[in-house]
Amino acid sequence: MKVFVGSDHAGFDLKEAIKNYLTEKKLEFIDLGTDSASKSVDYPDYALEVAKETVKDNNSIGILVCGTGIGMSIAANKVKGVRAALIYDEYTAEVAKKHNNANVITFGGRTMTPLEVDRYLTKFLNAEFEDGRHQNRIDKIHNIE
Repeated sequence: MKVFVGSDHAGFDLKEAIKNYLTEKKLEFIDLGTDSASKSVDYPDYALEVAKETVKDNNSIGILVCGTGIGMSIAANKVKGVRAALIYDEYTAEVAKKHNNANVITFGGRTMTPLEVDRYLTKFLNAEFEDGRHQNRIDKIHNIE
């Protein structure tokens, strides 16, 4: 699995903590920016880059971080084939994969801690898509696109 990570300035510090988590878990990742918490940047730019790279390979996931995770989720979901989910607890992390087969997940750099995100990432990465009735729903999303 390849992981693409990106953030705006508000999510930079949490993105760096996520990179540490991915390194500890020996997961390959590519950081698509930003490279600083001090320079204001526009989150849609990073959401687009991560989303575009993620949909190129069915075995990839994207992780995006902005202040709340909301803006990144909205922007990433504009890319055909992306199912971006805002994760805010262990339950949403698990069902984002089991029910929605999310391929991009978003977090809030101003709303959660690195320890929380470590738990959420573990839940998400250990979950498996349940298929069945959930696939029918994903197919309907694809038809909307």
